[in-house]
Amino acid sequence: MILTGKAIAEAVEAGEITISPFDPARLNPNSYNYSLGAEIRFTPRETLDAKTNAPWPETTIPEEGFLLLPGRLYLATTAEVIGSTAFVTSLIGRSSLGRLGLFVQVTADLGHQGAVHRWTLELAVVQPLRVYAGMRLGQVSFWRSRGAVTAYGGAYGDAMAPMPALPTSLT
Repeated sequence: MILTGKAIAEAVEAGEITISPFDPARLNPNSYNYSLGAEIRFTPRETLDAKTNAPWPETTIPEEGFLLLPGRLYLATTAEVIGSTAFVTSLIGRSSLGRLGLFVQVTADLGHQGAVHRWTLELAVVQPLRVYAGMRLGQVSFWRSRGAVTAYGGAYGDAMAPMPALPTSLT
């Protein structure tokens, strides 16, 4: 079951959901609009290897914005700390930015119950696009679990900066 905007606001008030900072004007019928944080990472390599750690230099998005280019993956964060021990979190992009060719959360749109942090965002574009820190980038929704809950305890659960991938075991 997905929470309505009113239910999200009530859960934030009750301490069941963390959205910090929280602005009631950003509530939608079934979601909350999150914004882009100030830090962004990108890899200078043309080819990535799932078995190795690629360098991911970090920079701060300047006031005049940051130009995203096709053929490259960028890692950024939500400006807000978001999560819940009571609900499952799901982050997606906004349709208005999708219409500009921006993919947000290339594959990892589902957050685990118990993770409360600034979410790492996977950004890719089909044409050059300038983005700005603080701009509304996507929507977060909250879902009630059914069955026994196991809280997330993985490596990405308390991240406050863009988190590059950990080396993947291919065996």
